Amino acid sequence: MKTEPSDLLQTTPGMVAKSASPHDRDTLLACIELLFFAYRDFIGDPDTVLERYGFGRAHHRVLHFVSRNPGLRVADLLDILRITKQSLARVLKQLVDEGYIVQEAGRTDRRERHLHVTEKGITLTNQLAELQMSRIRKALTTAGPQADETLRRFLFAMIGDEQKPYVARMIDNALLPPHRAQVDQSREAC
Repeated sequence: MKTEPSDLLQTTPGMVAKSASPHDRDTLLACIELLFFAYRDFIGDPDTVLERYGFGRAHHRVLHFVSRNPGLRVADLLDILRITKQSLARVLKQLVDEGYIVQEAGRTDRRERHLHVTEKGITLTNQLAELQMSRIRKALTTAGPQADETLRRFLFAMIGDEQKPYVARMIDNALLPPHRAQVDQSREAC
């Protein structure tokens, strides 16, 4: 059964497309296209702001993950972003030189570099996040009840199985109050 573009526009909340099976080729191709368009618009708003600073998407990702994980090690950031050291070095140097991020040597291993956003970095990160949260908030409202839970389950299911435990821990820690995350981390160390 072929999905027509008009079917996508007239779906009820929570549905992607009218189809005999949610796993048929046309439905899956339509989902791929929806992801492309959604991602284009999701990053388009921040791209406009970043351009004014001479920054790109890599800068945005670094700011986001460092702000959500204060003290993040450079090695861990490389794992999260899956980019080369050279790519990160260029982006990180610019963010440090312009005062958006600071690096501190590790307390136990002085060779480690731990990253923190500055007040200037927090301001820019919040501005970018608000643009994206506004778009997500509007989409969830339009999609209807329980859309947020369905979206989280869907996005989590898209992550490779080997990365799911790592991502779950990272997101869970980000949702905990700061004192609770420290307690949980100290328990893991025992």
